[in-house]
Amino acid sequence: MKQTSTGRAGARSSGRAIARAGKSAIKAESAKQGMKPAAQQKVDRAKAEALKAKKARKAAAAEAALAPSSPAKPATAKPPAAKRAPAKPPQQTRNSVKAAAEAVLQTGIQTLTVTADEADMRLDRFLGARFPQIAFTHIQRIVRTGQLRVDGARVKPNDRLVEGQSIRVPPLKMAEHAPRSPRGADDLAFLKSITLYEDADVLVINKPAGLAVQGGSGTTRHVDGILDCMRDASGQKPRLVHRLDKDTAGCLVIAKSRFAASVLAKSFRSRTTRKVYWAICAGVPRVRQGRISAYLVKEAQEDGDARMVVANHGDEGADHALTYYAVVDQSAQKLSWLSLKPVTGRTHQLRAHTAHIGHPIIGDPKYFNVENWDLPGGIQNRLHLLARRIIVPHPRTGRPLDITAPLPPHMQQTFNLLGLETDRYDPIVDAPED
Repeated sequence: MKQTSTGRAGARSSGRAIARAGKSAIKAESAKQGMKPAAQQKVDRAKAEALKAKKARKAAAAEAALAPSSPAKPATAKPPAAKRAPAKPPQQTRNSVKAAAEAVLQTGIQTLTVTADEADMRLDRFLGARFPQIAFTHIQRIVRTGQLRVDGARVKPNDRLVEGQSIRVPPLKMAEHAPRSPRGADDLAFLKSITLYEDADVLVINKPAGLAVQGGSGTTRHVDGILDCMRDASGQKPRLVHRLDKDTAGCLVIAKSRFAASVLAKSFRSRTTRKVYWAICAGVPRVRQGRISAYLVKEAQEDGDARMVVANHGDEGADHALTYYAVVDQSAQKLSWLSLKPVTGRTHQLRAHTAHIGHPIIGDPKYFNVENWDLPGGIQNRLHLLARRIIVPHPRTGRPLDITAPLPPHMQQTFNLLGLETDRYDPIVDAPED
């Protein structure tokens, strides 16, 4: 019997239905067993490999962007955090830097450039600030012998520097490292006991009579050395900006920073700083208020010492010196209390000037020149000169600092014996400033 077309179509449709049913059964069985058909597995593997390759390309590009220009070194695994070496403490780092700096000093020549805040400093002070571990005498020696040059030229230790100058420094000899002195705490306490004024920039002390400001032949204890106890973490210490004679007591200004030292030094040189000294002198000047104007020059003595003597204008080494004076009080005609205002700042100026007018300061071993003169009983044979008052513009604010020092013990004793009162009006305040 032949099948009709309708029958054949129905058979084919039934066959496709059975095939679809079979495939669905296979898929259901595969899903039930956690498996995929082979074609789908191939597609999934291709996608996974493409994603893996894409991630690899991104990682390679990131590594190339971060890699240094020099050839890459084999990567090494970092040790666990617990096993890493501890960081060096700050003190150890500072010691290492200092040791490296000392090695450079001892082995080679350096070229230094003067910075803006170092401008106008004396050369020896500049070197002392840059190299606090170098003996000051060694600094003086290399400058004096011409081993150190500024812009290629020989200079003097007291020459002033200009910003931008080039300084050639030869190999330097390090000072021997002595053990730390146990006197540091005592020196600091001593400075505190004689402090008249202090802030972050300025220190004004009441220097005792008999204490030198700087070291010299046979001088082991002096203000500059005592200031070592105030060195900061970088090794810098306060700086002297003016001087007093060893036997002169009173106000001594000290800069606590390089900036303050530069500004204060300019104030002293430009004469914007005002100074008043008190002295007890032999006899009484006939003119109770006056002006002493005389050229002074240093003159060597037979005993090897030197003192200032009055010279003529034009004499070699002679410098003009100007002082105003006023008689504050007197003891009969034997002694006078003089208030002195120096306009210039020459070595031993007040001592030489008072001797020049015939009224030297009592107790002065260099300039007292009155014959057949006996010191009144009870008065000590010590220099009766006090840096009584100083008025200086503050280096940072510009406002005047007005500091007064008390009488030293030997002068207080003399005032008591003579019945002199420190609160008397001082006519020197009306004296000219130039």
